[in-house]
Amino acid sequence: MPLVAWNRRRVGFRMKRRRGTEERKGEHGRHTTSPLFIAPSEATSRKWIILKVEGQNLATDNVSVIEGEMATISCRVKNNDDSVIQLLNPNRQTIYFKDVRPLKDSRFQLVNFSDNELRVSLSNVSLSDEGRYVCQLYTDPPQEAYADITVLVPPGSPIIESREDMVSEGNETELTCTAIGSKPAASIRWMKGEEELTGEATVEETYDRMFTVTSRVRFSVTKEDDGVPVDCIIDHPAAKDLMAQRHLEVLYKPEVKIVVTYPEGLTREGDNLDLTCIAEGKPHPHQINWLRVDEDVPPHAVVTGSDLYIENLNKSYNGTYRCVASNAVGEAYDDYILYVYDAPTTIPTPTTNPVNTQDSRAGEGAPQKIDHAVIGGVVAVVMFAILCALIVLGRYFARHKGTYFTHEAKGADDAADADTAIINAEGGHNNTDEKKEYYI
Repeated sequence: MPLVAWNRRRVGFRMKRRRGTEERKGEHGRHTTSPLFIAPSEATSRKWIILKVEGQNLATDNVSVIEGEMATISCRVKNNDDSVIQLLNPNRQTIYFKDVRPLKDSRFQLVNFSDNELRVSLSNVSLSDEGRYVCQLYTDPPQEAYADITVLVPPGSPIIESREDMVSEGNETELTCTAIGSKPAASIRWMKGEEELTGEATVEETYDRMFTVTSRVRFSVTKEDDGVPVDCIIDHPAAKDLMAQRHLEVLYKPEVKIVVTYPEGLTREGDNLDLTCIAEGKPHPHQINWLRVDEDVPPHAVVTGSDLYIENLNKSYNGTYRCVASNAVGEAYDDYILYVYDAPTTIPTPTTNPVNTQDSRAGEGAPQKIDHAVIGGVVAVVMFAILCALIVLGRYFARHKGTYFTHEAKGADDAADADTAIINAEGGHNNTDEKKEYYI
């Protein structure tokens, strides 16, 4: 006897034994049993007896699976009364009837079978396996629960492209990132170093519900962006750590700096001067020139590549010397102010230098060195002048030291009384000795 026909006869027999039971249809196509009222016999009380019978509950879950991996469908029954469980595919073909597999697809395998569960695995899932699977419980009428299988397809490796291989500083560049063949559609994020960028995305649906996503981002670049990585990051439920990277190639004009190789301190007459011009750019500067602002370079100055050498300095060489470097993007320069001192015993007057301009009077921008011999000579001269001044003042005060007499005091020493002293002071002298005044 066919298996399905035998099961239906068994179900019909079981339903006849439950005669008198009223069933009502519940939510989601499931059935519950109504209370059964039983009339009492004559030997029992006149009161009605109410018996509550719990119905069977069929349940399952939706499944999401990555293409090529394994999906598991579980049909679960609560309060099963030996009813038969079976699993159907989206075409309503029986995959498993109890623990028997009528379908010849060997990818379906029985994981567990009991009165309360039928669990089946499906290996190597493909897009054709996507759809609604049916868990069916053989009651009268049959109960059904649905499990939707969703197949996830990760995108291929993202492709990142640039509008140009290299871009000059200050200009705008555009990058494009494409994620091909995903389900559902992927999302794309942009990162430039540690900075997140905002892109514009377009989504295109292709065959068999697959999607291709393209994102574009635009931004201006500076020379600091040269070599900075730009990442295209793919977010998708079926993929992790999927990204593409491209390093920026930024062209910028040279950066120029003059370095004094010799001398280390102040520049004096008779010294030699050696300057080196350091220029960095992208591309590398193809030309470096030395010139003297508003004047000609001294005739015996020697220029060798990026170096300028002047021997036997004198004051006529004073001026501003400039190094100019250029490449395909532009040109830049740096200045050095030369000031030649004629005597090593003189103290140079400090000067204030322009910003980013070197000056030999400041010793390449370093603190001015002190000539201790010059300071010692100045101190000796000052001390000698002070000593001479002290000697002159001493002799002056010594010569003007002595006893002085006024005209009124003449004859006062020999007078017997005050009247006589006054008479003597007026011209009457009692003594013949004259008071004389001596100067030493």
